[in-house]
Amino acid sequence: MAVPEKDHQPGSEVADPDKEVGELVGKLTAPGELEPAERRRLLGRLARSLAEGAKKARVTGVGRGRWLADVFLNIAPRIPIRDLHTLSEHHHGLTGEELADDLVRTAQKATMTVGAIGGALAAAEFAAPPLLLSAPAQLVAETIVVAAIEVKLLAELHEVYGVRVQGSGTQRAVAFTAAWAKQRGIDPLAPASVTLALGAATKTALRNRLMRTLGRHLTTFGPFLTGAVAGGALNRMATKKLGQAIREDLRGKLPPGPRREEVEPGTNGELEA
Repeated sequence: MAVPEKDHQPGSEVADPDKEVGELVGKLTAPGELEPAERRRLLGRLARSLAEGAKKARVTGVGRGRWLADVFLNIAPRIPIRDLHTLSEHHHGLTGEELADDLVRTAQKATMTVGAIGGALAAAEFAAPPLLLSAPAQLVAETIVVAAIEVKLLAELHEVYGVRVQGSGTQRAVAFTAAWAKQRGIDPLAPASVTLALGAATKTALRNRLMRTLGRHLTTFGPFLTGAVAGGALNRMATKKLGQAIREDLRGKLPPGPRREEVEPGTNGELEA
């Protein structure tokens, strides 16, 4: 008998027992280019790890949407978020709107590449029976990675526009994830924006957003080349739309971010509790 869904805190979610999912997503969203063969290899490993997690989810009766949300909440603190100084260094000294432009372009390229690979892999199994929660494992992996890339973009746009989100690393990761689910920026003047980020309404929004993203990727489930092209194009457009929405939301919340010479070196790395 299925176990009823109920909300709970991070740490009690169903996730890969070897914690490999978080490590793989971290590698797939880290700064810098990955060789196509390496990206395909990592996506393949991620799909296998997610398949194992899905088996466990079936045993415990966890629903598809809740399972995806639980997995993502577990890996969110592993997404590497750069501070403003590091962002500027990695983007040839750009600041302000030019830096934001470059971040969005980079994220679009990343999600487009993942979409193309995921669409091609799914199309290769077009005639095969569904492998994972009524969808090919590769498309579930693509959904998780695309969501992680977009959460990373959202978080780093907050850095660019000087909108500081307080809290521990895990709290900030959850707050950025909640903001991605709602496709909007975080209001730094609203204390509840971080502390209440895991409310029932927010977790429902996260489940729905992930399921919509998965549904978008299912449209690539067709002949090989059309699946690859569609997967890349759909992801690129969705990431561009997110970047525009977040930038519009963040503009004017606080004074413009500091100029290049005002940026102080900081710590680059993963969000840690």
